[in-house]
Amino acid sequence: MTVAFDATSQDPSQAAVSDPAGTVRLGTDQPLELDGGGALTGFRLAYRTYGTLNADRSNAVLVCHALTGDQYVAERHPVTGKPGWWDLMVGPGRPVDTDRFFVICSNVIGGCMGSEGPKEIDAQTGAPWALNFPVITIADMVRAQKALIDHLGIDQLFCVIGGSMGGMQVLQWAVSYPDKVYCCLPIATAARHSAQNIAFHEVGRQAIMADPDWRMGDYLNQGTRPTKGLSVARMAAHITYLSEPALHRKFGRNLQDRKSITFGFDADFQVESYLRYQGISFVERFDANSYLYITRAMDYFDLAVDHGGVLANAFRVKGPDGRLTGTPVKFCVISFSSDWLFPTGESRAVVHALNAVAANVSFVEVETDKGHDSFLLDVPEFYQVARGFIEGNAARRGIAAKVG
Repeated sequence: MTVAFDATSQDPSQAAVSDPAGTVRLGTDQPLELDGGGALTGFRLAYRTYGTLNADRSNAVLVCHALTGDQYVAERHPVTGKPGWWDLMVGPGRPVDTDRFFVICSNVIGGCMGSEGPKEIDAQTGAPWALNFPVITIADMVRAQKALIDHLGIDQLFCVIGGSMGGMQVLQWAVSYPDKVYCCLPIATAARHSAQNIAFHEVGRQAIMADPDWRMGDYLNQGTRPTKGLSVARMAAHITYLSEPALHRKFGRNLQDRKSITFGFDADFQVESYLRYQGISFVERFDANSYLYITRAMDYFDLAVDHGGVLANAFRVKGPDGRLTGTPVKFCVISFSSDWLFPTGESRAVVHALNAVAANVSFVEVETDKGHDSFLLDVPEFYQVARGFIEGNAARRGIAAKVG
């Protein structure tokens, strides 16, 4: 039985038309089929664009965000007031140069910055979806992005780029729509979520659900917020984004605003204070139920599972003669030496699968002690590699150095 999740109002003017805030309602004519069963009709997708689409619409770059990211990739965030989360990568003169490329970044479905998710209003009930929102997958997120790209009138993306969960989306794009992507940059990611990463996510989810203010997911309707649980979830996750050398270099065993330990449970150490700050600041901009849904989507991610358990098969496509051949998408896979959340071995597995089908792939392990979050930090070698890959493929694609 197919379950229809209808997010539309009865106003036909709410069909696929963007509003000034950068939100579009999609899936009114063709519902978004979900891996878990059912479909979303008239779902919202919030997005931002930067730069100008060229005349032949060949310079579009899709940026896919990680678990706690959103669509504000290259501009000041409206909630936190902080710069865009990837302004080292995206912007004028950056590797993804907005003077040259038309950049698109959308908040994933299940998110909490305007895209359809548990925080948004279910038009059928007039209340937030909460746990009535269907469980979604990475592939569902990509299908929603594909609907946005179609809405924008773009036949093929020049590049899809992202790190961590964003890298999962990049890989899914290449597998689901190999004819719609010219090149891909999956960074600090994997073709499936490991048992260790699932375990960390479960700790975070249990922290949220153990908070009395979670109210079985119905906290928005009951006027509460599980801020303590979400804060702890963020603290636990944030540790995995760093590395032991980075933590030692930044904090060591230094005390926080005191000369000696207190023999109590206040934040004696700087690292404790740092993690508490990360947790408190996170709850200001993120929704607890969205955290549950998005971490679950990452846990379910396994590119090989629908291809006989063989990852290489995910990157095979049918050629003009009907025979299977390697994907036409060009890849640069990047990992970081100190990333223990998505270690280099995970990236190598993707590269080996691509090599097995004779795909066009390059691979770089960047030496750094900054951990998983290196793709968001000032790591010059990483940006040099990204720039070289993007510029080389842009030259082959015939994309001008500047629009206009």
